[in-house]
Amino acid sequence: MRFFEKKHILICTRQSLIDTGFISFLKFLCLCVFLWNIPALHAQQKITIHGLVSDAKTNEALPFVAVSIDGSTQAVNTDEFGKYTLLLDSGLAAAKLKVFYVGYKAAYKEIQTNASLVINFKLYREEKTLDEITVRGRKNRYRNKNNPAVELIRKVIDNKEKNRPENYDYYQVEKYEKVQFALSNVSDDFKNKKVLKNFQFMFENMDSTKLKGAKVLPIYLKETVADVYERRKPKAEKEIIKATKSIKFGTLFNGDGISQYLDKLYQHVNIYDNNIFVLTQQFLSPIAPTAPVFYKFFIVDTTEVNGSKLIQLGFVPRNHTDMLFQGNMYITLEDSSYAVKKIEMTVNKDINLNFVKQMEIEQEFTRDISKKYPVTKDVIRSDFGAKSFDKSMGIYGERTTTYRNIQINIPQKDSVYKGYGFEQNEDANKKNDAYWDTIRHEKLSQTELKIYQNADSIQKVPLFKQVTTWMTLLLFGYKSFGLAEIGPVNTFYSFNPVEGFRLRFGGRTTTLFSNRMMLESYVAYGFKDRRWKGYIGATYSLTKRNIFQFPVKSLKVSFQRDTKIPGQELQFVNEDNVLLSFKRGINNKWLYNRYFNLIFLNEFKNHFSYTVAYKYWQQEPAGGLHFNCINYNDKTSNIKNLTTSELSLQLRWAPREQFYQGKQYRTPINNQFPVFTFIYTQGIKGLFGSSYNYENLRLNIYKRFYLSQLGYSDVVFDAGYLVGQVPYPLLDIHHANQTYSYQLQSYNLMNFLEFVSDHYASILIDHHFNGLLFNKMPLFKKLKWREVASCKILYGGVRNENNPAHNSDLYRFPIEPNGTPITYVFNQGPYVEASVGIANIFKFLRVDVVKRFSYLDHPNVSSFGIRARVSFEF
Repeated sequence: MRFFEKKHILICTRQSLIDTGFISFLKFLCLCVFLWNIPALHAQQKITIHGLVSDAKTNEALPFVAVSIDGSTQAVNTDEFGKYTLLLDSGLAAAKLKVFYVGYKAAYKEIQTNASLVINFKLYREEKTLDEITVRGRKNRYRNKNNPAVELIRKVIDNKEKNRPENYDYYQVEKYEKVQFALSNVSDDFKNKKVLKNFQFMFENMDSTKLKGAKVLPIYLKETVADVYERRKPKAEKEIIKATKSIKFGTLFNGDGISQYLDKLYQHVNIYDNNIFVLTQQFLSPIAPTAPVFYKFFIVDTTEVNGSKLIQLGFVPRNHTDMLFQGNMYITLEDSSYAVKKIEMTVNKDINLNFVKQMEIEQEFTRDISKKYPVTKDVIRSDFGAKSFDKSMGIYGERTTTYRNIQINIPQKDSVYKGYGFEQNEDANKKNDAYWDTIRHEKLSQTELKIYQNADSIQKVPLFKQVTTWMTLLLFGYKSFGLAEIGPVNTFYSFNPVEGFRLRFGGRTTTLFSNRMMLESYVAYGFKDRRWKGYIGATYSLTKRNIFQFPVKSLKVSFQRDTKIPGQELQFVNEDNVLLSFKRGINNKWLYNRYFNLIFLNEFKNHFSYTVAYKYWQQEPAGGLHFNCINYNDKTSNIKNLTTSELSLQLRWAPREQFYQGKQYRTPINNQFPVFTFIYTQGIKGLFGSSYNYENLRLNIYKRFYLSQLGYSDVVFDAGYLVGQVPYPLLDIHHANQTYSYQLQSYNLMNFLEFVSDHYASILIDHHFNGLLFNKMPLFKKLKWREVASCKILYGGVRNENNPAHNSDLYRFPIEPNGTPITYVFNQGPYVEASVGIANIFKFLRVDVVKRFSYLDHPNVSSFGIRARVSFEF
């Protein structure tokens, strides 16, 4: 299978032993976190009040009751168990505590001066009428039937298509977005660490307004101002960024890559969508049609804002561990619109969500001239940490988006809507401070303004440079020496049956050497075969941008001489990675390869790209592999090597693709959009000693399907057809996996070289249930494990002209020394394997039990196996 060959270092693929996109995000966040579990900063003296609110007659706990300080804006709601906790400033100790719940009489109690108080309330029922909705005291058991809160949310759901702003014929708005990150729960012990003595100027910029009862240390800020244009028919969306500004941390982190990942974590929340993406996970909207099945709803209060009557509707998940929200929405009854005027959401502390200590979403909606309610302010806050929902040190993140200058149903020229959906003006990152002062929707605080200044200062500290150097070595595998860097270090040592103990040393130039050209090389030596291997290559950008900056237009030339297992191409890791040296079964049939590659890559802003390439390829059998055929005397003749010359064209389209650009590869940030790849390869006989004419066509389609509360499925369809007569090394040798790691796009119980074909089709399905079952099991929901299952089906064939059993001129399929065949064609139906497993073990480990269902009569195969994979997810 030559489709997945590494034609250049920027090829995007979906397979990885480690989720490097998430790791890339973590290494940015961990820049200033040298020691993680540090005690939290002691807050100023407060009085803690907690208690239970229940029905005076039935003693049933009452959820979402409003508990407030009378005459103050300080308030909380009880949780679904009727419990509340209120932190009270000592200055309000003489106040009264007020409890109010629609359908019940309000209650008041005096607050004593104790540091910790328990104040319980028992409420008595009454009846109230809110226009068409009659509110009565709750019955003993929650039911949807005859429940006024459920009746109200159904009216909101019935009217949401009428209220959602996407129904405008034309929509235009100016959008201001501010994304910031900070260290949270920073303690004095942490601040006084000796290793941080040169960074004390950072701690002068602590912010106490972000997290209640704790201070945060700002470390990152990004601002963007854009004009957004939308058209309903024909559908078009365009965002033109006219100003952008962000913190830079030198060459260690890719700023565009960080921005892409942050955009994925904090993408726009649209409650009118049935499913909402937050922190790479999918949550069910509280106003989705199926919301009453998964949520409980409670009418909490009524209020009036600017003459508009609002009903406060509380909602909570029926199962606390599911990917659902909890909070309050404020619904207007004006013109019987039943539109959401404001919403405040968070997640339950028991939710099956990793590394999240706290998350809040707030949105405000304003009625426009067309009587719809577009969002005018959107705030997402989250506190990340190694432990969820505790007081240890972590990372606080916040994205604030505001909208102004809204224009409805005013069409623009067709040229405005054409082209790529996101554009950035050439001078967008060159705006001065005076411009930003006029264009910001809200002024930056003094703390926020100082983030920019501190970012410049921190890069001048020698310790920062030392830390970034070692982080690059640890996380990327490269050690920089200015103009060049050596690595990746995990390839310096490995072993295999052909080379035995293998040493490798290599490196490449950095952008300090050239922004538009990269030179890379390595040498390797096997102590068993006593052969030298090596690689040398050069990549040149044909634009003014560097060779990594999207969209790429580059030319690459390279020469390589090295070993390889036939048919195996690992996209995110080097094949001589020491971790992949451990393999099961017989693994002594290798190739010595000599490559010469010339590759032209041209990418476009709409994420369509094409690659034109020439490859000279000489294959020499190694170890227990032999190239031989039957001659005219019926005797076996050995062939020393196989030489081919290929021209290829690759077409790739990945609409709305997001990725993190790392040091060596692009790591996709998965979304719901498909990726299409088509490759045509032409082998040319006689060109530089090439022995065969052939054509190879290949189509690959990848898509992630999100299934709301049922999880999501990654689906890969792959098909190929070869035209011409060729020996088996040029057929499609299907991806097998004899390591103990679980590989998503390989067959984990297939042996190397086991199956070949000249035409085939396959489908791979990998489904993640996100704890659908475990979340409802008492023990498992504490562990926060998640169920996974996969199925892989491959079917193909070899025409008689390419089958050595029917054509003696072709190379014989490989056999063992005792005559046992090891390479087969599909003559008993498709190859099928499936697996079930547990993911999110210790928040990073996935373990699968894999079952092989077909071709069990082949030698040295296993019907069962256990495989593991490292993956970080929220």
